[in-house]
Amino acid sequence: MAPKLNMMAPICLVENINEQLSVNQEALQILDQISQPLVVVAIVGLYRTGKSYLMNQLAGQNHGFPLCSTVQSKTKGIWMWCVPHPCKPDHMLVLLDTEGLGDVEKGDSKNDSWIFALAVLLSSMLVYNSLGTINHQALELLHYVTELTELIRAKSSPISDGDEVEDSTEFVSFFPDFIWTVRDFTLELKLNGDSITEDQYLENALKLIPGRNKVQLSNLTRECIQHYFLKRKCFVFVRPTNDTEFLANIENIAESQLHPKFQKQTKTFCSYINTQARTKTLREGITVTGKRLGTLVVTYVGAINSGAVPCLENAVTTMAQIENSAAMQKAVEHYSEHMAQRVRLPTDTLQELLDLHAACEKEAIAMFMVNSFKDENQEFQKNLVKTLKDKKDVLVLQNEEASAQFCRDKLEQLSMALMESISAGTFSVPGGHKLYMETKTRIEQDYWQVPMKGVKANEVFQSFLQSQAPIEKSILQADKALTDGEKAMAAERARKKAAEKEQELMRQKLQEQQQQIEAQTRSLKENILQLKQKMERDRENLLREHTMMLEHKLKLQEDMLNDGFRKQADEINAEIKILKTKITAIENDDTPRIAENIERFGNEITSISASANLLGNVVRSFGSLFKKTQFSA
Repeated sequence: MAPKLNMMAPICLVENINEQLSVNQEALQILDQISQPLVVVAIVGLYRTGKSYLMNQLAGQNHGFPLCSTVQSKTKGIWMWCVPHPCKPDHMLVLLDTEGLGDVEKGDSKNDSWIFALAVLLSSMLVYNSLGTINHQALELLHYVTELTELIRAKSSPISDGDEVEDSTEFVSFFPDFIWTVRDFTLELKLNGDSITEDQYLENALKLIPGRNKVQLSNLTRECIQHYFLKRKCFVFVRPTNDTEFLANIENIAESQLHPKFQKQTKTFCSYINTQARTKTLREGITVTGKRLGTLVVTYVGAINSGAVPCLENAVTTMAQIENSAAMQKAVEHYSEHMAQRVRLPTDTLQELLDLHAACEKEAIAMFMVNSFKDENQEFQKNLVKTLKDKKDVLVLQNEEASAQFCRDKLEQLSMALMESISAGTFSVPGGHKLYMETKTRIEQDYWQVPMKGVKANEVFQSFLQSQAPIEKSILQADKALTDGEKAMAAERARKKAAEKEQELMRQKLQEQQQQIEAQTRSLKENILQLKQKMERDRENLLREHTMMLEHKLKLQEDMLNDGFRKQADEINAEIKILKTKITAIENDDTPRIAENIERFGNEITSISASANLLGNVVRSFGSLFKKTQFSA
């Protein structure tokens, strides 16, 4: 279970000093501690519109984000407050309060645009806060949304107009849900005499209207909101209180002193955020944790400061390098920890150790697959394969050493009387050879009755016999109770027994070599199987993502046609065509691409093993079987 994080107050995440953005390292350290998935709610809007009050309410507090009752903007940069999610025990709620847009004290309006773009990129739910009503003026003030194609890239290098259209088409796949909160709302929610909901009020305000100049500017804002934000919602709030003194110190007055309707609207707003705000994800379903959010912030702010445009693809690539390395390390640690818990050296057989290795390796691979993403050419998985094999090889050697040492110690203990008798000349008498053989036989019987000797039991005993061979021969030749013929027969028996022991040892070694090959084959198959499953999941996520984008664009086109805006509807055709082409490519690229990647990966990891030829055949047969299965399905 992840450790509980207890932030008593917000902290600045992105500092904005003299209109120069920088990331606060202390805030990054806090994010590094959060391993849970995040729900990230960011709020943007003009300064002095009550943004911070709403964020404090979401944190369940009256104080926290500083409120402003003067003509100066209070919040600078982007402030962060991480609190336990009230409805999702395994998630963390991250609240981002941004500095007010349109601050007259600013010299560069582009600074506001970057703050807005960062809020969009970092959040899973974006709240836009404004005063009064949603009209032409309100839409014009939200012009930042029309600049997003210049401030954000989905892919690393769109170069032509067509590429830019294709790039912005994908915004909807990773942009947050959009909520428009309208403060100090005094109108009746009615349209053509009929009552309407807040959401209907927003959607009606976002409908394109005929006209030029200012109308066209507000229409552009409307189009961008409809194009980029798949899920939209609206909340209206009455004025909290008519008492200006209370309003200036709203965080210090009792809830009962606020307008009852405002209280109810605030509770409804908070309840919706707590129950409906999505987990922050990136393209293809990559879940964002605290550490990953920190990487995103650093990458995006770094791009802005270098004069570049924040790019999701670049950020994900950077994140993947960090996260995949950590995923590999975590998998290796899991393997090492669980092998240490389960293995008691020496094991009776090599197969026992290899079975434990296979079980822990399977868990480690699964853990890596869960925590890794965008592992280009499976570089990190190949490193994992090699690392686990190296660790297994070390364990095999340690197992052999532990077995050999144990067996040597036991034989030394069991043969102590024999060695003393040899030194004392006990066997240098007529009949000494028979006495020696009886003593040696008892030692052998006692030795094989000792449990848990391990894989080196035969080899160590064979070494003991070899060390005794010259002594046995000497005793045999010196035994005057035996005829030459009896001595010859005894020598032949000793030679045959030694040869049998040698063959037995050779059979064991061959068996262990075969077990090693089978273990490598099993490891290869397990890696390929889990890779195939992950690639299929990634493909399904990509297909689902593009299908969602296509459905959104088709619905948008239909609405444009119904409202009489044929030109805008025709313009969406280009995006629809791009998406249909991509969906067809994803569907058709299923089996060949996966099979090709699996065969390449398999061929590369077989080079790690000495038995490459045999494992290579396994790779090819596995890939062929997968192709046949898929094409016959």
